[in-house]
Amino acid sequence: MQQINERLINWANLIEDETLQQAEKASRLPFIHPHIALMPDAHLGKGATVGSVIPTRGALIPAAVGVDIGCGMAAVRTQYHRDELRPGLTGLRTSIERAVPLSAGSYNTALTASARVRVDRLAAEAERAGFDPASYAKNWDLQLGTLGSGNHFIEVCHDENGRVWLFLHSGSRGVGNKIAAHHIRVAQELITRRGITLPDRDLAYLEEGTAEFDAYLRELRWAQNFALANRDEMMDRVIECFGRFVGGPVQERERVQCHHNYTEQETHFGEQVWLSRKGAINAARGVPGLIPGSMGDASYVVVGKGNGMALNSSPHGAGRAFSRTKARKTFTREQLRTAMKGIEFRDTDAFLDEIPQAYKPIDVVMRDAADLVSIRHTLRQLVNVKGD
Repeated sequence: MQQINERLINWANLIEDETLQQAEKASRLPFIHPHIALMPDAHLGKGATVGSVIPTRGALIPAAVGVDIGCGMAAVRTQYHRDELRPGLTGLRTSIERAVPLSAGSYNTALTASARVRVDRLAAEAERAGFDPASYAKNWDLQLGTLGSGNHFIEVCHDENGRVWLFLHSGSRGVGNKIAAHHIRVAQELITRRGITLPDRDLAYLEEGTAEFDAYLRELRWAQNFALANRDEMMDRVIECFGRFVGGPVQERERVQCHHNYTEQETHFGEQVWLSRKGAINAARGVPGLIPGSMGDASYVVVGKGNGMALNSSPHGAGRAFSRTKARKTFTREQLRTAMKGIEFRDTDAFLDEIPQAYKPIDVVMRDAADLVSIRHTLRQLVNVKGD
């Protein structure tokens, strides 16, 4: 732990000066209480640093959650052992790719029965919240059960005991992105009209007690619930694909779900605050969580230690070391193939910006997080599915 200033504490050994400077700007906002906590995977973001935990009194910063509201992880431990899997994992990968629409802008053409139940529940929630998701995305219902692109993934893994896990990463898709972008603009317009000067325009905030704050909070919570339902719907489809592949029923021995881009009201240092985790997970004592590495590194099933100085939080992943543009210019397809040796994946140049070397070493991140979480299981990939 490193005290940067009275309102900024850092757990990252591998961190760029630009990232620290960005976090210091946010820490100067008057409603931060008591401090911002930078996680071991912290890196430069838009407005607010990715891998930061931002507690605020009487205000919310939409960019402190980000544009992928509710993005997070889901994992299911099955009863199968890796030695029980027959050869030919390519078939399993392509089956998953057919069952779950991949890539930005790729959605379902029709709803499954389970997706319909989830969509009906979300529609009722939106009606109670007083807004129409179709005003942001007419096909929001068809987005449920879709992956997206970037660092979103679906994986089949095994743990240290050889037990097979199903593992995925995604968020609130296009509808969540549009909700976030709308409220970031609203906050910026309000700050401009009031003549308030900020260290970064993307740190524009909404004040508690205003109609704009209330509208954001209602739609934020809805988008967080959409993201949870989206991961559950995808996981159900992946379980079905895996069951067909192994030729038998799949028992859920354990299921873990966690957001890592979200806001909740919590109590820290004796005061109730709005806690925004942008690239961080809840690591309160005893709370289970998931921390993925890159597409070729280990991932972890963890449990929180409840570190109060870290605002009961921990890292959400490896954190980028290279921007996507720089990674594409730096690495080759052959290096990608070498890094993914032994893992079934779609061999394409499209994933060069996701090469493991573009991320911080996950073992370093986890060492930095030793005071934040305990490792329950270490997962290694057998199959990786991503969107272009």
